Amino acid sequence: MASDRRDQAVRAAVEHALLSESEPVVALLDTAGVRASAAALRAAFAAVTGAPVLHAFAVKASPLVPVLRLLYEEGLGVEVASPGELALARAAGVPPHLTVLDSPAKTTAELREALALGIAVNVDNPQELARLDTLLPAAATGPAAPPPPLGLRVNAQVGGGTIDAMSTATDTSKFGVGLRDAGAREWIVRAFLDRPWLTRLHTHSGSQGVPLDRMAAGVRAVYELAEEINAAAGRRQVDTIDIGGGLPVNFASDEEVPTYGAYARLLAAEVPGLFDGRYGLVTEFGRSLLAKHGTVLARVEYTKTSGARPIAVTHAGVQVATRTVYAPASWPLRIAAYDAGGRPKDGPAVEQDVAGPACFAGDLLAVARPLPRLAPGDVVAALDTGAYYFAHHYAYNSLPRPGAYGYAVRPDGTVRFTTVRPPQPLAEIVAESGGDRRDALVRE
Repeated sequence: MASDRRDQAVRAAVEHALLSESEPVVALLDTAGVRASAAALRAAFAAVTGAPVLHAFAVKASPLVPVLRLLYEEGLGVEVASPGELALARAAGVPPHLTVLDSPAKTTAELREALALGIAVNVDNPQELARLDTLLPAAATGPAAPPPPLGLRVNAQVGGGTIDAMSTATDTSKFGVGLRDAGAREWIVRAFLDRPWLTRLHTHSGSQGVPLDRMAAGVRAVYELAEEINAAAGRRQVDTIDIGGGLPVNFASDEEVPTYGAYARLLAAEVPGLFDGRYGLVTEFGRSLLAKHGTVLARVEYTKTSGARPIAVTHAGVQVATRTVYAPASWPLRIAAYDAGGRPKDGPAVEQDVAGPACFAGDLLAVARPLPRLAPGDVVAALDTGAYYFAHHYAYNSLPRPGAYGYAVRPDGTVRFTTVRPPQPLAEIVAESGGDRRDALVRE
């Protein structure tokens, strides 16, 4: 079981001194769990369609080259949304034909690079589409070499979820062309008819806090739009639909729900024409592939009591769990307690705060959380942190990035660790902060 592998990895991390007094916070990634999630995603869609499906991992969920390489070896491509993410994907060896570029703010240079490399592009808005017109001047009359797959992002405007900041399909979302805005549908159809090279539609209605039926409603709206465009064109101009990602994650227990299979079956029931072989598919899942397989470990440095509330001061806080610290109601984390040897800690549960090292009062991983009474030298584990946590460092107080390690448990119970990213040395923090330009502002 994943929880058993995690317990073995925590103990091994302590025994191997990956977590130590000198390295008091460390991130672990269960590679077997990641592989299982990738396989479950592929199997879920293979069960409902024989059409080609590109599963493009959303790089923003874990911009770490070894992670991208692992997922590529498991049959996934990438979805990138910046020059940096594209550079990471290329460093991981992901080929252009398995890469999709999404961003609401693509520059002309980014578009030129994507066209030159043969990367699929989802256009965000009419102005970007007009920019592509200038970059593809021969498209209307038939270019010598066809462009890569080009599509338009549509906001189906089916509504948001429980987290406003993560809701991409609201009436006023910054992403895509609002399908229900006055005149928008007619403009989209005409835009396709005027551009034979425009062959894809893209939508992204899901995210954490969004129910599956709302995600499916967004996909259905864009499928119906594709059917309308193809009818108007008198041919199958739209040949691929990118349904985005955003499968929510259960942060309350080890159970992995909802599943890819449940979502794929729901789509097959709600939008059967999507799976009859006429359309290729692209998905862009991120959080759901990795979240359950990551764990952040931190040593307890001190314990104290304030206002009768026990507090455990640890080395993991806002620098690795930014969303949880600033929006705890939306992004709660499970916390597990281990003793100084890395073994699950026993004892009666006591409500206590689990605090981070940053110098502001709200730097808390958990408030009044029932846990065995923590003591200095114990280990706390922030669970479900494989996506959007340790890969997105927040340099508050110039705290260093923790080392990140993949782990695999061998049949004999021993644990093999592989370095994904080494701990950040303090010299690097100094260098990033202008350390070689000490006198830059004091020279005459």
